[in-house]
Amino acid sequence: MIEAYFSHLILLLLIFIIPLIVFMKLLNKTGTKSNLPPSPPSFPIIGHLLMLKQPLHENLQKLSQKFGPVMLLHFGVRKFVVVTSLSVVEECFNQTNDVVFSNRPRVSAAKNMTYNFSSITVAPYGDLWRALRRVAASEFFSTTHLAATTHSREHEVKLMCRQIYNESQKSQQVVELESKFRGLMNNIITMGFIGKRYFGGDLMIEKGDVEVAHRFQEIMEESFTQINAPKIEEFLPFLKWVGIGRTREMESYELMEKTNELLDEFIRERRRKGCSGSGLMVDSLLALQDAEPELYTHDIIRSHILAIILTGTEAPNFALEWTMSLLLNNRKVMQKLKNEIDTKVDSNRLLQEGDLDRLSYLQNVIDESLRLYPPVPMLLPREASKDIMIGGYSIPRGTTLMVNAWAIHRDPVLWDNPDEFIPERFGEKLEDKYKTIPFGVGRRGCPGMNLGYRVLGLALGTLIQAFEWETIGGGEIDMTASYGDLLMCKLKPLQALCKPRSNMIAHFL
Repeated sequence: MIEAYFSHLILLLLIFIIPLIVFMKLLNKTGTKSNLPPSPPSFPIIGHLLMLKQPLHENLQKLSQKFGPVMLLHFGVRKFVVVTSLSVVEECFNQTNDVVFSNRPRVSAAKNMTYNFSSITVAPYGDLWRALRRVAASEFFSTTHLAATTHSREHEVKLMCRQIYNESQKSQQVVELESKFRGLMNNIITMGFIGKRYFGGDLMIEKGDVEVAHRFQEIMEESFTQINAPKIEEFLPFLKWVGIGRTREMESYELMEKTNELLDEFIRERRRKGCSGSGLMVDSLLALQDAEPELYTHDIIRSHILAIILTGTEAPNFALEWTMSLLLNNRKVMQKLKNEIDTKVDSNRLLQEGDLDRLSYLQNVIDESLRLYPPVPMLLPREASKDIMIGGYSIPRGTTLMVNAWAIHRDPVLWDNPDEFIPERFGEKLEDKYKTIPFGVGRRGCPGMNLGYRVLGLALGTLIQAFEWETIGGGEIDMTASYGDLLMCKLKPLQALCKPRSNMIAHFL
């Protein structure tokens, strides 16, 4: 993927080698030069860009074993410090240093999609970000709001199970699960934001929304394609002089035109209905706009809706798919989980969110799956707002911090048999909260962590309660991963054989 750009780069280096070297030297004059972290040998101009090969988290883990748990890399004009040590992660995100690392690096390719960096995911640490975070935490992810919307999530899981049941009856028990999981996560988010669902076909989409649903699905697919695309021109800005990245930039403008049109339809409809007490996020944002129009502008509302939909769907979808795949490959674990659910949940009804606190082994299974297959194996990057000392090394202002969560999750110093799926290891509370960090950490950790755990527990528990599961042909599920710039998903979408348990059929008719 990265290698495809280097045929262009070689020609450019021959033409521009002398001025580029001068340019790089000037750029590198900023920041602290003494006591920098160790760094592997690099090439002129491109630095360590040839090391940007997937799986990135595994390649960086191998490098850290040679150069240390705090390592400095140069990707073109940008400096990165890569951390793979639990103790250094704790240092990075203690109360003092977390503030220094509370900015996101600006990536020009994200400018359009984040409305000039005003999205909660990338907004600079400051008043705007705090306001957006506060709205998300109080209006959508608070314990009170989650308790009030339990029935909605239970209903969405039941609809997904009905889909699975119907498909299993038509296809000799073979069911494709990846699209069902994606639809579930999308519908839970959009039902909470605008009171509508856009995945699941005629069974789940209102007749008047079919055309809108197709547009929404298309926009979501294009958005994730753009988010996960390689962006080599961000590290070598001179590539833009010859047009590299221009096609993606045009595609981004076109995508945002379609996105804005759709989001504006949502906003206008909610304005017309005027349901300020509905509990939907859009209505809460519109009420805030009426009170503080200078802060909650139209673009801010757009950016907030889009950011929550994008961040709240794919990662939980991948997490559910990885977890179900692990259970299908570990029959004893699946049976133990099924026994727990059968023992602690009334057999005459479907599992409810209120049952989750009693299902400790279910929580252990989810924690262990997130340890082995964190959907975001390299945590979303941070940027140092000033010079700082980390792990005994000087980190210059403007350096991007990359935390290799995958490496920490599989560190043999921290975990016995780190590559094995052993949910029992979570039977006792972890001594250190940073040993598993699938939702990020610190001020810019995922605000939807509690919702994520609720949805994963409810969906996975209901699937195990309601159906008998087998792999197709009796073999093992292929656990090969596919990688984008941020996310780690399964290369082959999950398919399995399922048969409804006799006492559950009535719930799906």
